[in-house]
Amino acid sequence: MGMLQLSGSLVGRRVMSLRTGGQVATTQGAIINPNNLKLEGFYCQDSLTKKRVVLLYQDIRDVVNQGLVINDHDVLADPEELIRLKDIMALHFELLDKPVITVSKHKIGKVSDYAAEIETMFVQKIYVTQSILKSLSGGNLSVDRSQIVEITNRKIVINDLLETAKVAPAVAPLTN
Repeated sequence: MGMLQLSGSLVGRRVMSLRTGGQVATTQGAIINPNNLKLEGFYCQDSLTKKRVVLLYQDIRDVVNQGLVINDHDVLADPEELIRLKDIMALHFELLDKPVITVSKHKIGKVSDYAAEIETMFVQKIYVTQSILKSLSGGNLSVDRSQIVEITNRKIVINDLLETAKVAPAVAPLTN
């Protein structure tokens, strides 16, 4: 598996052209296929026309500190032209803030972030902020994609936690 990138390094970022070296757009939101948790692309604002355009994942050459790198402005597409993605875009599927519950109906929390593998753009992990009462450790729960059982527009169902989940504390315990 290649490098994982958190959603924050993909959304709200500059899109840079290799040809001109300049910024051509800004990513505004991810287009996520809920059937396989693939980032099919990103809604962007075109820096020149200020129109909404789509950057397809296969046109991303690299993800660097400055943002996402593409060959040139002309790979940015009009959403209307993307017939193959029409159904996915129509779903308006959002991963962030989606409630997460277990198979046995325990409420875990909400998706606070996710990490995608850059080569394939599949979401590999989701991070769940637990309700305060459940998580006195204040930790975020990291859930691997293999633990996800079902994804609907209203919720994400994962395997029961005792099996493999690891809670990472948000802060290190104080040591004397």
